[in-house]
Amino acid sequence: MSVDIGNRLRAVRTASNLSQRELAKRTGVPNSTISLIESNTSNPSVGALKRILDGIPIGLAEFFAFEPDRPKKAFYAAEELVEIGKGSISYRQVGENLFGRALQILKECYQPGADTGKVPLVHDGEEGGIILSGRLEVTVDQERRILGPGDAYYFDSRRPHRFRCVGPVPCHVVSASTPPTF
Repeated sequence: MSVDIGNRLRAVRTASNLSQRELAKRTGVPNSTISLIESNTSNPSVGALKRILDGIPIGLAEFFAFEPDRPKKAFYAAEELVEIGKGSISYRQVGENLFGRALQILKECYQPGADTGKVPLVHDGEEGGIILSGRLEVTVDQERRILGPGDAYYFDSRRPHRFRCVGPVPCHVVSASTPPTF
């Protein structure tokens, strides 16, 4: 059985009314590291996880026994979407707590020239999206397409992929991925 440490940490942190920045200040662990762990991009060592949990405070046994309530909320106003991005790419997530959920939905906004990085993304699952406005260059493996309003993408996320806004205006996308790994 695999434990979703990232979403569990996010659920414990938010249940304690702590921002990532506040937790970083309390523990001396960089905010970026906490963000990477919560997005399941990085797996912490037991020592690093204990240091982070001490800032909440919660013990390791209690952390792994913690079962947050599954979200029951069905509707979200625009201002309730949770910003999980940074810099020139905004990722606004539907629902704060993804613990136990099989799907992640994002409203994305790429500023002109914004790029997910030169190193392609690779993770378990599938993802898809529809371009609402602007133009987005999507690269999957060696295939590259520039998508505009109404165009869509859908692929196995284990294939190396990258996103980049092309053109002079921001690009708006609604995307979904399963499982929620972002």
